Amino acid sequence: GRPHVDLNSDPGESFGAWTMGDDAAMLPLVSSANLACGFHAGDPLGMLTACRTALAHGVTIGAHPSYRDRVGFGRRDMEIAPEELGAELLYQVGGLVGVAESIGARVAYVKPHGALYTRMAVDPAVADVVAEAAALLPLPLLGPPLPAVETARSRAGLSFVRAALPDR
Repeated sequence: GRPHVDLNSDPGESFGAWTMGDDAAMLPLVSSANLACGFHAGDPLGMLTACRTALAHGVTIGAHPSYRDRVGFGRRDMEIAPEELGAELLYQVGGLVGVAESIGARVAYVKPHGALYTRMAVDPAVADVVAEAAALLPLPLLGPPLPAVETARSRAGLSFVRAALPDR
């Protein structure tokens, strides 16, 4: 048979009066969505709205946590103590889990955003923190099939979904 292709997008990035993208138009077109968790973009009402729209269209919801970097849209690499980074990941993803569950939806995986995604691919210590946080929730990790990530997720006893970014 043919391999399954999951068409994925990154909605839920609006913040207050500032609209980013067109979630209402995009969500019906994809099979999964990485919802911003507030540290690089997004806000609680946007998370709730995106969860409702995803649920209405049968779209799988993923958490898209990042470094605390709203000004840089989560694209700047940061040095953060492992315990602090782990707590920030639990806070972000836990918030989205609570919002989703309040409407009968569920978060199915964690896919770090931007610089955190890039850093975990090459830094075993950061990969370990991300994998440990995902395992505590417990949620599978979606990421690049690179040695640092594969080793970290294996150590954490975590399910892993390999991601490919064809636009990069």
